[in-house]
Amino acid sequence: MFKPPFKTSLKTTFRSYSTPMALALSVVATPLWAAPRVVADIAPIHGLAARVMDGVATPDLLVDPGASPHDYAMRPSDAGALSAADLVIWMGADLTPGLEKPMETLAGQAQKLTLLALPETQTYEMRDTVSLRGDDHDDHDGHDDHAEKHGDKHGHDDDHGDEHGHDDAHGDEHGHDDAHGDEHADDHGEKAHDDHADEHAEEHHHDGLDPHAWLAPDNAKAWLTVIADSLAEIDPENGPTYRANATAGQAEIDATVAEITALLAPFAGTPYVVFHDAYQYFERPFGLAPVGAISLGDASDPSPARIAQLRDVVADAGATCVFSEPQFNAGLINAVFDGSTARTAVIDPLGTTIEPGPDFYPTLLRDLARAISGCL
Repeated sequence: MFKPPFKTSLKTTFRSYSTPMALALSVVATPLWAAPRVVADIAPIHGLAARVMDGVATPDLLVDPGASPHDYAMRPSDAGALSAADLVIWMGADLTPGLEKPMETLAGQAQKLTLLALPETQTYEMRDTVSLRGDDHDDHDGHDDHAEKHGDKHGHDDDHGDEHGHDDAHGDEHGHDDAHGDEHADDHGEKAHDDHADEHAEEHHHDGLDPHAWLAPDNAKAWLTVIADSLAEIDPENGPTYRANATAGQAEIDATVAEITALLAPFAGTPYVVFHDAYQYFERPFGLAPVGAISLGDASDPSPARIAQLRDVVADAGATCVFSEPQFNAGLINAVFDGSTARTAVIDPLGTTIEPGPDFYPTLLRDLARAISGCL
């Protein structure tokens, strides 16, 4: 539970002032309560938190917009923010594995929202195949499939965890179980010396939950409510403001989705290639049709075998556009599209160039849609 810091104690104030009037003035001039200190992991989540907290306070951001969350490393300033936090909002270790340990050691007293673990969050499995065509994974409402693989230890910590039906400890939530490992060993052991062994290892090493769930507008709308409820519990005095801000933010997302739907409708089914498969949460609502991804789901470098296969996929599909990202090595695009007439454009799932603040998330969606439509 949040324990607001005292700016000064009554006992200290009494000793510091010699008259009752001075004592009264000191108590009035020095507020006893401070706004909750909130920390978010990535810029899109920071934007959602900023929308809810608009007019009350500003959250702190851990991962710089220009950096990859997959490679996040703790900085001294981040350690201070986590240690002082009353609420930490993060996607989960599936996106920022480098944050998992500091969450336990530095933010042990803070409430935590692990967004990928919330029952409100719609999740998909990673599509670590060269071709993304014909991939029709079902929705994982309530992330039941992911819970079976990774454990049920996400969600809310402390007392707030019980409210949303999550356990308090993280446990072994992010490790694949032994049965899962044995299954893959049995399935692929006979192929260990096959010519495509490296390809199989690459494909199956990166299975699991796709962590880019912030790109689903419905997820963002659900999280606004959860964030507002969490802050209202910590800071009841500003609870009505938090909830009103969340409602306004949801209306803004709805308006943005309507705008994007009209913009992207002419490009439904048009084939294209992405740098890494981070966009299915955005693609599905708007009928987009990627045919391949250069890198794996965590943006690791592709093998030569993968590049060769992708060149075939691109040729077969007739893809005329490829999207790079500012966080990763765009030079790999040349390996696939060398000699091709395909157009290129930059799309950014993290909103590197967007000003942080309450308007961040709708701006992120619009920027993605405009970049995609401009290239297609």
